[in-house]
Amino acid sequence: MSYCHHTSLTLLFCLFVVGMKSAEQFKPKVQPITSSSVCNLSGGCPSDHFAIHMRSGAANVVGPKICFDGKTIMSHVLNNVGPGLNIVVVNSENGTVDRCGYLNMKDGVPEDILAYLKEIKPGEIVIVASFDDVTTKMTKEMREIFVAMGSALIESVSYRDNWVFAGRGGTASRSSFEKRAANDDTSNVYDGWPVAVEVGGCFPRSS
Repeated sequence: MSYCHHTSLTLLFCLFVVGMKSAEQFKPKVQPITSSSVCNLSGGCPSDHFAIHMRSGAANVVGPKICFDGKTIMSHVLNNVGPGLNIVVVNSENGTVDRCGYLNMKDGVPEDILAYLKEIKPGEIVIVASFDDVTTKMTKEMREIFVAMGSALIESVSYRDNWVFAGRGGTASRSSFEKRAANDDTSNVYDGWPVAVEVGGCFPRSS
């Protein structure tokens, strides 16, 4: 159901869809994009931290972007993003990207999406960026899983809101790597869509 091709050193591409009975395949981009700065951060991170940066999609037009440890893992340019929750799961001990792709929250199968989220192990780093709407197939149990990873905002994410988050499986601590932009006609910057949101920083290897 999922496939994220990587070597022990460098992630090469992500090309799967979770939540559809037959996964739509994308033409892979074999080489990663390396940022001139480490994930757009102004300075480097300590050796016991990973540099991360995630930006949500803009409306339903421009896809999101997720950078981890100096590599762009998912982006509109790499053609490996999709509607819903774009997600990267990382082994916190060695920094290997175990899997990545998008959870199709518009047309996907909720049981498949929930099963994928339940496979995330305690201690794994989870980086998420929304694109388009993420609430159509969202269930209370899915929200509770993200709360258990440290999210303080997922329970308030509503129709067409933008949301980015980085947390850890099995943590009880609230993550500071989270932001939400509400779909509000008085503040939307696009027609019916809020501003894109982004968060970056140095994420600790261990909790």
